[in-house]
Amino acid sequence: MPAKPNRPYRGQRPQQRRGFGNSRPDYPGSRAPADDGRVRLYGVHAVEAALRNPGRTVLRLLMTENAENRLAEAVSARQTAPERVSPRDLDRMLGEDTVHQGVMLETEPLEEPDVAALAERADSGPLIVLDQVTDPHNVGAILRSAAVFGAAGLVMTRRHSPPLDGTLAKSASGALELVPVALVQNLARTLAELKEHFCTILGLDGDAEHLIEEQPLTGRVALLLGAEGKGLRELTRQSCDRLVRISTRGAIGSLNVSNAAAIALHHAAWKRSQADPR
Repeated sequence: MPAKPNRPYRGQRPQQRRGFGNSRPDYPGSRAPADDGRVRLYGVHAVEAALRNPGRTVLRLLMTENAENRLAEAVSARQTAPERVSPRDLDRMLGEDTVHQGVMLETEPLEEPDVAALAERADSGPLIVLDQVTDPHNVGAILRSAAVFGAAGLVMTRRHSPPLDGTLAKSASGALELVPVALVQNLARTLAELKEHFCTILGLDGDAEHLIEEQPLTGRVALLLGAEGKGLRELTRQSCDRLVRISTRGAIGSLNVSNAAAIALHHAAWKRSQADPR
C-alpha cells in the first residue's frame, strides 16, 4: 500500500556504550522554525514532494528560473505563482553554504499523529523511535529509509531533536511528506503507551546479547535507536522489551545511526515478506 502524504499541523550520565554516529552539531539552513511558525523547506526533491502533498499549505514559494522549469509540473498542479528570485537572494536568506538548488518553500508544520494512531499503523510496518538523535542529516536519512522500507512512522523527543525543516527535509529527499512524525515530551512515557497498544520495543545496542537477525520483527514492533557515544539513555534502555544488536564481523564495532536504522528496517521488511509472501 503506497504511503499517504501527511497533513498540516493545527497549531548523572550513564556509562558510555557503543552507539551510533551523530556528531555534526550545526548546519546552514537547519535553523529552528521562525517565530511566525512558518517552516522553510529547500531543495528540489523536498519542495517537489511538499508541493505534491495536498496536506501542505503553500504560504510562499521562491524559485529561480531554472528551478521553476524543473518543477513546472508540480507548481502547475498546485496552481500557485512562485516568486522569481536569484540564487544570491536565497543565499542571503538561507546562508551561503546551503545547497538550496534554487528553490525555497514557506509552509506550515505538518500535523503530528498521536501514539495510538502510530501503534495502529505498526500493524503494517515497524515504528522507528529515536532517543535524542540531533543530527538533521541522520534523521533525514532515517526518514528516507523509513519510506523505502515501509515503516509506520517516526517518534522523536520534542527537545534534543532537529527541526522538521531545512537540512532534515532535504536529506529526507521527500520522505518527510510520507512518513508520519510524532514529537513527544517524555520518551519513556511514550514507550509505555506503545506497549499498552501491544507494541514490542526493541532497543538497538552494540553490546546486546541478542541479534536483530534472530528476531521475528512481525506484529507491532518499535525499533529504538540512540545517538553517538552514549547510545540509549538508561531509562530508555529499561523501557525496552529486549536489547538487540546488528551482527557484524569487521574491525569497527559500531554503525552510524542512519545506517543502523536502514539495516534494521530492511531486516523487518524481509521478515514480514517471508511471513506474508503476497
